[in-house]
Amino acid sequence: MEISNQGIKETVKQKYSEIANREKAQNAASACGCGTPSEEVYNIMNEEYSQVKGYFEDADLGLGCGLPTQFAHIREGNTVIDLGSGAGNDCFVARHETGPAGKVLGIDFSETMIAKARRNAEKLGFNNVEFRSGDIEAMPVSDDTADVVVSNCVLNLVPDKPKVFAEIFRVLKPGGHFSISDIVLSGTLPEALRKSAEMYAGCVAGAIQKDDYLTHIQDTGFKNLVLQKEKAIILPDDLLEQYLGKEDIAAFKNGDTGIYSISVYAEKPGDHTTNTTSAPIGKTDDTPGDGCC
Repeated sequence: MEISNQGIKETVKQKYSEIANREKAQNAASACGCGTPSEEVYNIMNEEYSQVKGYFEDADLGLGCGLPTQFAHIREGNTVIDLGSGAGNDCFVARHETGPAGKVLGIDFSETMIAKARRNAEKLGFNNVEFRSGDIEAMPVSDDTADVVVSNCVLNLVPDKPKVFAEIFRVLKPGGHFSISDIVLSGTLPEALRKSAEMYAGCVAGAIQKDDYLTHIQDTGFKNLVLQKEKAIILPDDLLEQYLGKEDIAAFKNGDTGIYSISVYAEKPGDHTTNTTSAPIGKTDDTPGDGCC
């Protein structure tokens, strides 16, 4: 039976609240931190951050599938929003690029993650990095706020992807842009994977076709779309065995279905002049914004 959109959200929120307090190695060895870790593969999806400037180990939970900040063209003084900010990993990398004159806002709907990210920001002494609780399908942010939006392996977890792209368009300033790393598909997942709530939280069952994903971006009104990076994701046998029999695993591996991590860039039309000083990030009237520092 298909799980409802609200059921998906509750499952994801529960799983990622649990993941917040687990070791990075355990998360990295499973699909987006969910399910039993693989003993065959240490690093299923996430990429190595340790050499990235601004990296803070305590904020790295091993949950990403790319390095969106590497491609995001963040400039000093920019206002940056990170969707699904977790423990703050990409926010702190972004803050290195914006410098003290910029502003970084992380949005996450797990209160456990928000609390962990705020503790990390306090350790670093950053007063221009804020973490706000909210649903990225309805961001607690005013229109035309951000110069740059980033996200790392999060949109695949959201049931209504066109709605998220519409929200990204809304919160970006005219001429602003995004760089997002995410999981997409080519071909059809086996039913046992597609209908699994665990695999939805594991960034696989919620992934959509790559062509559809890129079409959603274009249909929203973004321009200058660029596929910045693409790599195949191979699910190890010991993970697949939790859902599929041996014959089904063989058919899946020998079939035409591909799972890919992509990093994609696009711009909101309009003229854009980067501010050299940061203005406060606006918030909707009905959703308060809680600063971390």
